[in-house]
Amino acid sequence: MTRPRAASERFVAQLPTRIRSQVEVIYSPILEIKPLPISVDTNGLRGLIFTSANGVNAAVSLGLARDMPAFCVGPATTGTAKDAGWDAQMVGATAEELVAYLLKHRPESPLLHLRGEHSRGNIAHRLTESGLTVREQPVYQQRLLPLTPEAAAVADADIPVVAPLFSPRTARQFADIWTGSAPLWLAAISQATADPLYSLDYAHLKIVNEPTPKKMQKAVKKLVKHAMRVEGSGTTD
Repeated sequence: MTRPRAASERFVAQLPTRIRSQVEVIYSPILEIKPLPISVDTNGLRGLIFTSANGVNAAVSLGLARDMPAFCVGPATTGTAKDAGWDAQMVGATAEELVAYLLKHRPESPLLHLRGEHSRGNIAHRLTESGLTVREQPVYQQRLLPLTPEAAAVADADIPVVAPLFSPRTARQFADIWTGSAPLWLAAISQATADPLYSLDYAHLKIVNEPTPKKMQKAVKKLVKHAMRVEGSGTTD
């Protein structure tokens, strides 16, 4: 599992018990999330935009008030924002869908997009150009990490490795640091996430048709079953 530890553990916990019993789960986060030591000016704001649970968690750590609506991408981000106390609404499964929704419904603005230092989609710029005032502010760092020694050892073995990748940046990092010869069974949450993985010598690459945790869990389930049939051995996740 290449996500930060807490997110990886949540993902694994939601896999079917039978699948968990058939694999050895190795946690090797290749991206570390840290809130930035900043202050956020919310004066005059009419709403927030969250495109990841990391943004929500950073907003919580910064002590932002929960007295405005939050427009969110995906069920995980929306659920995290609701649990934190925001009046959160899921307005799309992707950044593209969020932009389309906000341009169609045009909520009161200005809005503030709280994001990581590395972000895709140019959400604030695109919305502002279309007449909906949106600011953006990075509130957390995304520091790249190497494989853990345990993961590196598995990479050099001959047991199939199932690796779900959840963002283009982590996929690029995985492609850069993976030097092993173990059979790779990859799941990508989007085409943009899959693109950096084509440079790898993988056994199979599954791209989900909807960027949600449930679709990724289903993809991992299928990969584990297929890898076990093809390889005739245990697998590592």
